[in-house]
Amino acid sequence: MNDLKYLSALSIPLSVFIALYLKGGWLFLPPIYAFIFIPIIECLLPVSAEKISDETKEKRAVSHFFDWMLYVNIPIVYVLLIWGFYIVSSFNMSPIEAVGLVVSIGMVLTTNGINVAHELGHRQKSKERFLSKALLLPCLYMHFYIEHNHSHHLNAATKEDPATARYNQTLYSFWVTSTARQYYGAWKVQMRLLKNYNRAFFSFYNDVFWYLIIQFAYLLCVYLIFGDLGLGLAIAAGVVSFLFLETVNYIEHYGLLRSKNASGRYERVQKIHSWNSNHVVGRIILYELTRHSDHHYKSSKKYQVLESHEESPVLPFGYPTSMVLAMIPPLWFRIMNKRVPANMI
Repeated sequence: MNDLKYLSALSIPLSVFIALYLKGGWLFLPPIYAFIFIPIIECLLPVSAEKISDETKEKRAVSHFFDWMLYVNIPIVYVLLIWGFYIVSSFNMSPIEAVGLVVSIGMVLTTNGINVAHELGHRQKSKERFLSKALLLPCLYMHFYIEHNHSHHLNAATKEDPATARYNQTLYSFWVTSTARQYYGAWKVQMRLLKNYNRAFFSFYNDVFWYLIIQFAYLLCVYLIFGDLGLGLAIAAGVVSFLFLETVNYIEHYGLLRSKNASGRYERVQKIHSWNSNHVVGRIILYELTRHSDHHYKSSKKYQVLESHEESPVLPFGYPTSMVLAMIPPLWFRIMNKRVPANMI
């Protein structure tokens, strides 16, 4: 019964469903729920760093319940997305309502789209990797699959990693550098893979090229079916979704750097190279993404068996609160800079 708590991961889509059904001011329900209600609840609830017994880990690792908790997001995300297209193309909306709609759809694309795609992208089964790419499609961030798996996990907590925010770098600067460098990095990885296997640029194996074609086809279909407003929502919500992703990247690795050994190589990624969070609500809603230190230490571990480690640096707040703080750079620096280990600055 304790595992049923992961059903809470569907609370963001539920809030978006309510918002789309009631419309008007209710379109701001998802961000209010995520960035006001959840932080308040996390302040009231105790932080939990409980250990998982070996027996529980073994059971969870093979339980299909946790897999289906991921799979169910594909129809949920696409139904909400298409519903949003229908609303924006069929009803006269005020500019403020349009903003609420964009943010709400962008949020569900992040929490139950990119976040779930991230988990599925680390799986070995080809069908799960396909589902990962399907969830990245409406986020207009399919190249994330290549860059994240082939580059980020190799270069995390180094200056070579676009997704690792530098000490004293603002979130807004990071949005630009990380987005641009990750896209460039995905192409760099792709060209290396093509060269290694002696394959041509225009071939079935140039994934990043095909991602561009598929995403263009997606936007074209939206335009043909839902018109200018539908296309505008598709682009705006996609941008919002990957900016939320980059905000999460920002708080996960801010200021943390690996040192180099005598040979000039970076030390192996350790549990100290990602910020961790044990705030219960954010943990469950984000499929344990907040236990990021353990994920980077062993990326093959499924979300339901990720653990907290004493040596991992800990965020003073949960992910939703930390994301809001990151949007206020002076406040973020005042709270976080003193927590960055001196030897990493």
